[in-house]
Amino acid sequence: MVENHEQRGFGTFVGVFLPSLLTILGVIMYLRMGWIVGQVGLLSTLLIVTMATSVTFITGLSISATATNMKVGGGGAYYMISRSLGLEAGVAVGIPLYLAKVFGVAFYLAGFAESFCLLFPAFDTRFIAVFALICIGSVSYFSAGLALKTQMFIFIVIILSLVSFFGSSAVVEPVNIDVDEVREKIGFWGVFAIFFPAVTGIEAGLGMSGDLKNPSKSLPTGTLAAILVGYVVYLAIPIVLDSRASESQLLGNSMIMKDLSLYGPLLVAGLWGATLSSALGALLGAPRTLQALAKDKALPKALAKGHGPDDEPRIATGISITIALAAILMGDLDAIAPVLSMFFLTSYGLLNFSAGLEGMIANPSWNPKFRSWPLISIIGGFLCLAIMFLINPGATIISLFLIALLYVYIQRRGMTGHWGDMRRGLLLTLARYSIKKLDSLQENTRSWRPHLLVMAGSPTKRWHLVEFANAITHGKGFMTIATVLEEDKIDFDRLKQMKNTIEEYLKKKSITALVRVSMGKSLIEGSNTLVRDYGIGSIVPNTVVVGDRTKLDILPFVEMLINIYRQKKNIIIVRGGNHADMSLNDGGRIDVWWGRERNNAALALAFGYMMQSNPDVENYQLELKSITRREEEKSVALEFLNEFRNSSRLDCGVGVYCVPGDRDTVFSGIKEISKDAQMVFIGLKPPDLSELRDDKQKVLNEYAMYYKSIIERTSEFPPLAIVLAAEDVDFIGIFSS
Repeated sequence: MVENHEQRGFGTFVGVFLPSLLTILGVIMYLRMGWIVGQVGLLSTLLIVTMATSVTFITGLSISATATNMKVGGGGAYYMISRSLGLEAGVAVGIPLYLAKVFGVAFYLAGFAESFCLLFPAFDTRFIAVFALICIGSVSYFSAGLALKTQMFIFIVIILSLVSFFGSSAVVEPVNIDVDEVREKIGFWGVFAIFFPAVTGIEAGLGMSGDLKNPSKSLPTGTLAAILVGYVVYLAIPIVLDSRASESQLLGNSMIMKDLSLYGPLLVAGLWGATLSSALGALLGAPRTLQALAKDKALPKALAKGHGPDDEPRIATGISITIALAAILMGDLDAIAPVLSMFFLTSYGLLNFSAGLEGMIANPSWNPKFRSWPLISIIGGFLCLAIMFLINPGATIISLFLIALLYVYIQRRGMTGHWGDMRRGLLLTLARYSIKKLDSLQENTRSWRPHLLVMAGSPTKRWHLVEFANAITHGKGFMTIATVLEEDKIDFDRLKQMKNTIEEYLKKKSITALVRVSMGKSLIEGSNTLVRDYGIGSIVPNTVVVGDRTKLDILPFVEMLINIYRQKKNIIIVRGGNHADMSLNDGGRIDVWWGRERNNAALALAFGYMMQSNPDVENYQLELKSITRREEEKSVALEFLNEFRNSSRLDCGVGVYCVPGDRDTVFSGIKEISKDAQMVFIGLKPPDLSELRDDKQKVLNEYAMYYKSIIERTSEFPPLAIVLAAEDVDFIGIFSS
């Protein structure tokens, strides 16, 4: 529940309804409604009005829900998006939205100047627009309160002008012009783009959100009321225009509403009041968006400075006036309108998506006083995106590209908000859905990829394990860096601090990985528990990466390997080798030795291929090798490996070598053949589990002796990965699918 707050003095009518409605009943209504009816006809005009208002109304519902769920600060739409989707998204939309508001000032003043010069042709339109900017700029610079009080008088004038228009029965005679020459070939969506800024008045109320007495009440009430009143007016005007003016008059006379009124000067007064009040509303909202961006440190701190008890953003106002002046000197009414439509549709889309996602995620923190159906907001977001593409696909792509660039820029600057947003909740929702879905799908070789649990201890001391795992996953697969500590030597606070230290170190090294720090009575026991319990649903490690521990008591280590194997998790034992100072980021040759345990060899080949496909290292060379004891066996083995390579589409070399003799001779041969390799993969035979229950110690002793013999025979090897496949996966099928 959001508490009311009293730091601002503006209520619903003056603070939200008036600025919103006066922006809606603005320059488009007075100067372009006749042209729109003449361009596309009455029915299409009513459709355009209904479609545009529907988008705005859905956005109003989203704003209402969001505004009643948080204490809305200055900045309006920027504040809401940044507090829901994060600082990066807020800034990415906030800056274009600020520029749209500033260009909106130029848009409204261009409309005022156009109408003024139609009545007084001796004046220059740009001069009049600049003069008007100086006047409203002075009002907005010194007092937002004075500006809002001025809007009350303008509102009365607009009401009187509409009474003069609807109360008249005047009919104008057709003019003798070629309608086909006057009608522009811009189509339905081109007309829509020119009309849409007419219904973007809700930005005026949002821009004043930081100056409201009770935003959570005023924003939904004032915004939705202004949208509905504006909709009724915009439906009625085209009907009257179509019944009382010819097509030629509608297309050729920008002041057609004046000519159809009871008292023309009153229409002019309403037009000028509407355009000036719209410009004033935009000039009140834009600096507050700029000020909010600066307060969040996305822009220079000087822009955040405010004056007086209401924290009026005078520096930001001065900058906004300067930018509006440049826009006046560069553009005209019809050129600026589609640009405004793009940026407003972008901000409306994100407002809708953020409110819809908040409602669907349903975090405990989402408890708005005003509730709307989340799916409606999501539909509104997609409608905004679809309309943007229909108006101008090229401009839409450019707009989205610029917003994406801003997002990435803020993200790379490492800026984070001091508030919580919904991104974690959104990711948790997606993760929950994905995990449940994964549990219902059977694992298969086609979709297999490694999820590595790296038992790195202190990563800085066993960095070769992390580097090896990262060379395989290269930021695309799952990887968890795990550290196990003895529980009698550390407390939980130290545990958390160590986790943060490892995460910062990995970030510094540009390693993408999860970090897990846990405790156990001993390192081996803690490791066994971690391997057994770590993960959730189907997202569990399938491969454990460890370093060699033969220099310590080998039996507990071998017991850990057997336990890992019994849990159907693959094992990779990584040794630094005789030139461990060489980085795997340097590339080089990868030798995968194909032995009798073909599943081991296929798994090793999968790891070697992943290293070779690392986009950050271009010069990995993968070699598939095998040894025979007799010369006559070479041709058969070579034919098999060549066929396997061709069918698996691997880019690798193939070699078969004859090394007669015992196991020591074979390992000596492998050492000599692979002496220049950067990484060597060999297989490890699985432990015999058939006698484990009856005579565990015997199994441990025998496997320890076997493992120790492997380590001794490979002591002078290059960097070595000893692979043991344990999953119920046909790894050869990875390459034949």
